[in-house]
Amino acid sequence: MSKLIDKIKRNIPVPAIVLFVLAFISGIIHVICLISVKFADFYNQYPGAFVRGALAKITGILPFSLAETIVLSIPVFIFIFIMIARRFFKRGNTDANRCIWGLVSVVALMYSLFVLGYGMGYNGSPLSEKLGLEEKAVSKEELVDTINWLNEETEDCLDGIVYSDSGRSYMEYSLGELNDKLLDAYDKACDKYTFIQRIRTVVKPVALSDLMAYTHISGLYSYYTGEANILTVFPDYSLPYTMAHELAHQRGIAPENEANFVAFLVCLESDDPYIKYSGCVSVLEYLFNALYSADSDLYYETVTKVDLRIRKEISAFSSFFDKYRDSTASKIADTVNDTYLKLQGQKAGTKSYGLVVDLAVAYYKSVSNAG
Repeated sequence: MSKLIDKIKRNIPVPAIVLFVLAFISGIIHVICLISVKFADFYNQYPGAFVRGALAKITGILPFSLAETIVLSIPVFIFIFIMIARRFFKRGNTDANRCIWGLVSVVALMYSLFVLGYGMGYNGSPLSEKLGLEEKAVSKEELVDTINWLNEETEDCLDGIVYSDSGRSYMEYSLGELNDKLLDAYDKACDKYTFIQRIRTVVKPVALSDLMAYTHISGLYSYYTGEANILTVFPDYSLPYTMAHELAHQRGIAPENEANFVAFLVCLESDDPYIKYSGCVSVLEYLFNALYSADSDLYYETVTKVDLRIRKEISAFSSFFDKYRDSTASKIADTVNDTYLKLQGQKAGTKSYGLVVDLAVAYYKSVSNAG
């Protein structure tokens, strides 16, 4: 046994051994979460919350996105690794083995960070269950009713919104101020929904937002750094909702439709009319798309009743997006994201973002019944 241990130590660096042990423990946690929904909920709400919070606080010290920096530095890392590997391989099999195992340990670390911080949110109980909503198949009539209700909610905000001649609205404060306002809204939401993690964090703007927009990604959460990131190139009205969505991921809401809906609930909690407006219009877009797919005639009949300012906002976004609409980068990103989501048990893949419609309709029905 001692000879075996000595052989392992010679061929595998001690830090790599530590990371492999961590990955083994993470694997056990992963399996238990796959078997037990209750354990997955417990883990995500307590140990997972600690890991996410610690990562967010540590990386929050940096004024830039560490995740973006790491991604952009990958070519440099590859070059450095190749240079180091060449030297190790020249020294003999032992050093070559240490180099290879060191690389594998990085993969093990990435897996551990996924499991220990964020990934188990995919295995917990559905958001509808936590909110006490009855989520089921949606009829065309229910879509119309929800659109009408949400249109009224949006109209309550319109007097406080500033628009340009093109129909685009403008946010009259900085991203930093938006961050603080959303955190205040999250604090209010946490008072109502105890499963949402309470933490004060900073959302990082992506430096290469214009280039990243060609992937059709408007924001992203980096589980390995704990950072919520946002692309600032998109129209102002989309920024609060997108930021709230990424903050939801940072708080352990993993499924995309659930992060979309939590973002909507948080926007509704805000005292700021522009944030509420952002959440309402963003979900209205999902509802419009669902109604158009179900009945295009009914869609045109319904949409004409929506305030003209809201319709112009959505039309202006479509015009803005023309520049990025048909890109190779978006097709690659969509394929990668679709595969990732399906591997996490989201059978709809990237279409799961649109499943927020089911939650929105269920929420509207609960609100109208309560009223």
